[in-house]
Amino acid sequence: MKKSTTAFFLLIVFAALCPALHPAQANVYQATSVSQEIAPAEVSIELEPIVTTGLSSPVLVTSARDGSNRLFIVEQTGRIKVLQPDSNTPTTFLNIANKIVSGGERGLLGLTFHPDFANNRRFFINYTRQGDGATVIAEYQASLANPNLADTSEIVLLTIAQPFANHNGGMVEFGPDGFLYIGMGDGGSGNDPGNRAQNIDDLLGKMLRLDVDRPNGQLRYSSPSDNPFFGATAGRDEIYAFGLRNPWRFSFDRLTGELYAADVGQGVLEEIDIITLGGNYGWRVLEGTNCTGNGPGSCTAAGFIPPILVYNHSGGRCSVTGGYVYRGTRGSLPFGSYVYADYCTGEIFLLSGNTEQELLDTNMNISSFGEDEAGEIYVVGIGGTVHRINNPTATPPTPFTIRNPFIRNRKSGELLQPVTVKPNGKKFEIVVADEGATPVPESAGASVYVNGVKMNTAYTTQAGAPVFVARLRRFTLEQPGTLVVEVVRVNGARSNQLSIPVSAAQ
Repeated sequence: MKKSTTAFFLLIVFAALCPALHPAQANVYQATSVSQEIAPAEVSIELEPIVTTGLSSPVLVTSARDGSNRLFIVEQTGRIKVLQPDSNTPTTFLNIANKIVSGGERGLLGLTFHPDFANNRRFFINYTRQGDGATVIAEYQASLANPNLADTSEIVLLTIAQPFANHNGGMVEFGPDGFLYIGMGDGGSGNDPGNRAQNIDDLLGKMLRLDVDRPNGQLRYSSPSDNPFFGATAGRDEIYAFGLRNPWRFSFDRLTGELYAADVGQGVLEEIDIITLGGNYGWRVLEGTNCTGNGPGSCTAAGFIPPILVYNHSGGRCSVTGGYVYRGTRGSLPFGSYVYADYCTGEIFLLSGNTEQELLDTNMNISSFGEDEAGEIYVVGIGGTVHRINNPTATPPTPFTIRNPFIRNRKSGELLQPVTVKPNGKKFEIVVADEGATPVPESAGASVYVNGVKMNTAYTTQAGAPVFVARLRRFTLEQPGTLVVEVVRVNGARSNQLSIPVSAAQ
């Protein structure tokens, strides 16, 4: 089943391709800077079976990042299953089969958990509605009595009409900014006959970004004010980026925050993009780097952001399945490399800096990848399987110790003692001491995680000793409970976990 990779990849060198494109292309250069430091050595992996029976068309694996280390498996047919640590038998978390139309590119397609899920139990799904096939973005809650079951009451945030049955997108994910991102396909058929991807008054063919914590009148969400078409600016407030054909799977690099999206091609090229605020990724004018001739504009017009990688359909390849930047603890892949696949051939690939390699040639139709709380990556087969990527020869980075955490006001420096509920956590920062008395090079660029959510972090000194100083996110102190604090170095080494209790407001 091995296929030749000759003339397969066409990695784009941005400056050589078009030095006068969109100003946002500078962000694309920056997005690959971490990966470019990786030595492009050959990597050997194996797939460790996690679930191999009892699944119906799985399309996603994810975690709640609530410290439970559970995996949640989305079945296209309408169920979400939950898998406990060290188990291979998932149970049903939510069943909405009666709400959806399933088959082809329709069904229950996406799931993500609120960054403060450990406290508020909120999660969000993306499905195609029974009857008309419209895309529905809906909110649910986990049961207060049983965290392994979901309440069945639904709050619909957004409904988007679909003119055809295909190109529904399906991914939903919270970004490091705490906002909900939604990948929308162009509405289907072929070659975007309604020119929806380039139409900024249409939500199809876009990356959307919503604030689900702040309703706006009758809407259950608001649009962040820095969205490119917010307010009086022409265009829909919800749009973050546009010119996409079918961004079936996207993910955030949990260390750098860059947004990687694999955009499924028409019939010539598959592409991977770094999505930036206000970016236009070319469809339907361009398919990857290929000029379609469909318009509505010129292929040489300024403003299109090129992909970081494209590949053609040689050897039976047909549809890119986006994955994740590896930030795990087991050393399964080079730290900072990006893994992805082709759906039709089952080939799994790795992008490390400017070097691509085929990791494994499988007999699966790979519908998705997944990421657990520790950053390990899973492979989802639409035929009913979930495997974890494992490198049997890997040497994991050495863990290290953090200590003495405290929270203080960012402006005054006043300590928050005891730590109590605050309506806006952004006014505070957490300080955590590194393990030694002198700075460690590997700690420069490290990130503090609070309850699994990455905080903007600086590595500095305080009273002559090295510390991590991280700006809290706005929701961090909204509820009483426990803050679980962890630090991840740039080489993938993880610290111990420290707990800080948050009591009710005094």
